[in-house]
Amino acid sequence: MATNEATNSVKKLQVRRFKPEEHPEKHYLNEEKGIWAWMTTVDHKKIGLMYLASITIFFFIGGMLAILLRTELLTPARSFMDADVYNQIFTLHGAIMIFFFLIPSVPAVLGNFVLPLQLGAKDVAFPRLNLASYYIYVIGALFTLFAIFTGGVDTGWTFYTPYSTTTSGNVMAMTFGVFILGFSSILTGLNFIVTIHKMRSPGLNWSKLPLNLWGLYATSIIQILATPVLAITLLLLTMERALGIGIFDPAIGGDPVLYQHFFWFYSHPAVYIMIVPGFGIISEVISTFSRKVIFGYWAIALSSLAIAFIGFLVWGHHMFTAGQSSLANMVFSFLTFLVGIPTGIKIFNWLATMYRGSIDLKAPMLYAMVFLFLFTIGGFTGIMLGALSVDIHLHDTYYVVAHFHYVMMGGMVMAFLAGLHYWWPKMFGKMYSELWARVSCIIIFVGFNMTFLPQFVMGSQGMPRRYFNYIDQFQSFHQFSTIGAYVMGIGFLIMAGYLLHSLMKGRAAGSNPWGSRALEWQTSSPVPLHNFEHTPVIINGPYDYHKPMAEFQLGIATSHHGHHDDHHAEVNQTEKEQA
Repeated sequence: MATNEATNSVKKLQVRRFKPEEHPEKHYLNEEKGIWAWMTTVDHKKIGLMYLASITIFFFIGGMLAILLRTELLTPARSFMDADVYNQIFTLHGAIMIFFFLIPSVPAVLGNFVLPLQLGAKDVAFPRLNLASYYIYVIGALFTLFAIFTGGVDTGWTFYTPYSTTTSGNVMAMTFGVFILGFSSILTGLNFIVTIHKMRSPGLNWSKLPLNLWGLYATSIIQILATPVLAITLLLLTMERALGIGIFDPAIGGDPVLYQHFFWFYSHPAVYIMIVPGFGIISEVISTFSRKVIFGYWAIALSSLAIAFIGFLVWGHHMFTAGQSSLANMVFSFLTFLVGIPTGIKIFNWLATMYRGSIDLKAPMLYAMVFLFLFTIGGFTGIMLGALSVDIHLHDTYYVVAHFHYVMMGGMVMAFLAGLHYWWPKMFGKMYSELWARVSCIIIFVGFNMTFLPQFVMGSQGMPRRYFNYIDQFQSFHQFSTIGAYVMGIGFLIMAGYLLHSLMKGRAAGSNPWGSRALEWQTSSPVPLHNFEHTPVIINGPYDYHKPMAEFQLGIATSHHGHHDDHHAEVNQTEKEQA
């Protein structure tokens, strides 16, 4: 009886007939195969996979550079590279990991693939612009590779002046590559905002939007507003280096601290470009594998927007020792503490969601729990660095290195891996080995903590970062840290092995292997060309785990051509009556 009532309720919502031109039989996508078809595709799914292949290459390169750095630091004196080579490798590791992996990884890879699916749309709003964004990313990467092979860069990934305007390295090619890369970030953010506003399925209002999309929405705002500041900063740096204009170099009337203000006004919001979309992934994974309605939906959604806003106001905490006024330092310290509040809201809401849930420790959930542990440590140590008296002692030490990696790698990378394992069956229609996925996760977790926990101790004892040599008292810490890096590298190699194996010999995943309520899991795996056979009409929310699966699937009605509901407004009206 209840099933019949639910079916009748759905049928009442499917009355409106869409005009034929609203749903054309032909679409700009096609089923062509081959390299040229991939190079010219405007399918958001293929573009997301091309981004995945690209960032995987850069992650591998950046990781190998990190292994080289840690191997050199096994001994206090020179091991196998000199100081100049060390500085170049250190710079490349930072620049590649930040600009070519961390910033584009979640929005460009998982965002591109999942965002239209979670909206019930066929594609993003501007498919050709989406493809252009990828090629802009590739062009920026080529300039960076050109800089590597024509003298290298030894400035550090921040390109601090006045050194970056006077060193002999090929700084202009590197900064121009990052300058180009910024346009890819801006266009992707613009595309996502328009898509979320204009291409939601019938019935998918803001209160039913998946929290992953709230994270991508907040991230897109930061990308559009902050990235132009970096572009202008690097353009000014290039002009000073090429034309000798006195902007940042004090020898010709410039102010190097001005560069720091410009750079960190972008680069601290960039931290949230990396981490906020990861928050969205964690919300999806925890709700799915706890089998519970997400706790505090609006608190999590609005806290993403709050982080995006407050993140623009805290850049000065990178400059507590740069000669700012005491008042400015106090204000930036307060704002640094303030930005921790919306982040803390998310942590407590995720824990509340897990509380008394039916937790299934599949690989995505394991990575989400690793994220919670590591990112919380990164957050607490960030509070320490936001305290003025403590930061004076810890500034530019290995404590900052450890904090940064706990936030970026322990936070963003673990969230990315949770999302990658979560949506892998949807991307490729194949399941990976759950056993090896768990083994890999545990090895990476152990190796990560072995690598970076000793660095907190070193930093608190005064070990400065970026140093090629060090005194003997820190050798045991560095050796333990290097062994941890090797262990973590083994974990990532195991991951690469079972994911590649799944592509060739993995069993079929089925449309919804996790039993999720989210819209992207209500279509087949791998996803068909046009995402959904018919336009979904959304009645239930993405986290309605309190409803039986059969009743929930009735709520995700699909409107057939010629049998859509005649009154789109009736969807919202019926929801109000039910409420």
